Amino acid sequence: MSRQGLVLEKVVLLGRTFEEYARYFGLDACALQNQRVLDVAAGVSSFCAEANARGIRTTAFDQIYQLSPEAIQARCEPDLEAVTRNIALAKTYKWDFYKSPEGMRELRQRAYQSFLADYRTLGDQRYVAGSLPHLPFRDREFDVTLVSYLLFVYDDHFDYAFHKASLIEIMRVTANEARCYPIVTFEAQRSRHLATLQTDPDLKHFIFELVPTDFEFLIGSNYFLRIRRR
Repeated sequence: MSRQGLVLEKVVLLGRTFEEYARYFGLDACALQNQRVLDVAAGVSSFCAEANARGIRTTAFDQIYQLSPEAIQARCEPDLEAVTRNIALAKTYKWDFYKSPEGMRELRQRAYQSFLADYRTLGDQRYVAGSLPHLPFRDREFDVTLVSYLLFVYDDHFDYAFHKASLIEIMRVTANEARCYPIVTFEAQRSRHLATLQTDPDLKHFIFELVPTDFEFLIGSNYFLRIRRR
């Protein structure tokens, strides 16, 4: 069967904005004012920069933060160009929000440019390098942890063991709840790992809740996954 969705050979660097995160995760900026927020697999998103500008204490985590701003910038535009070109051919997207691939590209470009400006200035304070399934943070150091466009959407790149270990580690550093988005793959299919995680006896002390949102770009992506302790 031919693939209908976006085909990616690797995890790409695509920046996303505070507004997009707010829609993905149903975030209330006012409610986050007294919260400690962790953005896992943050990449070149501007969420961390924008959140801190709003007074929300936010830390970003990604393996690319071991690189210089110049090295990261060199990857941003080629990745964005390739995705913009290929996404126009995919049949698994709704364009109500972005309107067109070029509209999406403009928002992604703005995000990574805002990220780079913040990273150059405050990289050693807000941006922590590392890779899942290990997080270099204390137990329950953050109130809320967000994970966008890594777990579940790349389920052909990361196996079940990686997803399970990553969620356990994410919840170790999270005091209240974690939210993951999207929970569908680039083929717009519900991740095959989700149901297994929900019934895994090793994870029985977690509550998995699918929460509807009013945002849908990938078809079927109008839900995020909320994880809490029982």
